[in-house]
Amino acid sequence: MDSDTQKVRLTQMVKAAGCAAKLFPNILSDALHDIDWLQNENVLVGFEGRDDAGVYKISDELALIHTTDFFTPVVDDPYIFGQIAATNALSDVYAMGGTPVSALNIVAFPQTEDVSILKEILRGGADKTREANTVIIGGHSIDIPNIAYGLAVTGTINPNKIKGNNCARPGDVLIITKALGTGILNNAVKFAALSNGRLDALLSSMLRLNMNASQCMQKHNANACTDITGFGLAGHAMQLAKASRVILSFQAAAIPVLDGVFEGIAANMLTRGDKSNRDYTKHSVKTKGIVDKAIDHLIYDPQTSGGLLISVPEKHSRQLIQELRDSGDEVSAIVGEILPAMNEEEIGNIIFSYE
Repeated sequence: MDSDTQKVRLTQMVKAAGCAAKLFPNILSDALHDIDWLQNENVLVGFEGRDDAGVYKISDELALIHTTDFFTPVVDDPYIFGQIAATNALSDVYAMGGTPVSALNIVAFPQTEDVSILKEILRGGADKTREANTVIIGGHSIDIPNIAYGLAVTGTINPNKIKGNNCARPGDVLIITKALGTGILNNAVKFAALSNGRLDALLSSMLRLNMNASQCMQKHNANACTDITGFGLAGHAMQLAKASRVILSFQAAAIPVLDGVFEGIAANMLTRGDKSNRDYTKHSVKTKGIVDKAIDHLIYDPQTSGGLLISVPEKHSRQLIQELRDSGDEVSAIVGEILPAMNEEEIGNIIFSYE
């Protein structure tokens, strides 16, 4: 890129960054409610469980996973932004246990801006999908003031190996594969309040594909999975708990945290998602012990290109953790367990224990 392009700060061109720019979950739920969606017996996963992607059966051995994800810049470098956006979009296929095979570019770009910025965004997306062995075969663009980029991704899976939101079982162990706090740190990036070392760690996390984690959970017979993105740990955990009709219980101190997050919270680098995700889950979140206010903010923080939340039988959990760490998902941690719901009122509850 030329020097003028490098001076452009993409994060200053949008009012909300990354997955923090999502529609508030309550607004989205209201919009989806009471629409007469066409039903089809080949739809294996649809809207019902708020899963990461939809799944359509082709045969007894093959189903297609369909997902789309795009967002506004979380970093100032266009090439890195393109990589992060692609990593995030591919994640929904990995969360279902599938293999991404093709993708379409989704582009929003003000055509009065330097086209070299757009070229770098697209180059970043192309390089990251190449890493995932996924081919980009087209796309669509519009001219609007806010920059946004992402992908519509198609993946494949055996219908008997889908890791949906509705398959967590009491007695399962909960594993998180990436540290939390990207929303808070991305806000710090926007306000130029993050050190180079912490920025490098943040980028490393957001740029890491969930490919290895997905392959590992399939190998060790995980029951269910979701990726942790815009609705935060609390929101995505609640969706999994409701769909599986169970309770998710977390040990708050075991949740992995990116370096600099607690300082960011102390400096009030919270996103708008902190409040909307809190509202979304207010009837389901329960606490035990004296609440740590910093961790309380962390669990509602909207994640961009976050890790997987995996529900796996306890007998397979130690092997899964070891393989995850040995193969590069180094911060993977056991953070809780699945409990049975004793009555209808308990279904969907998520408990954070500070004891």
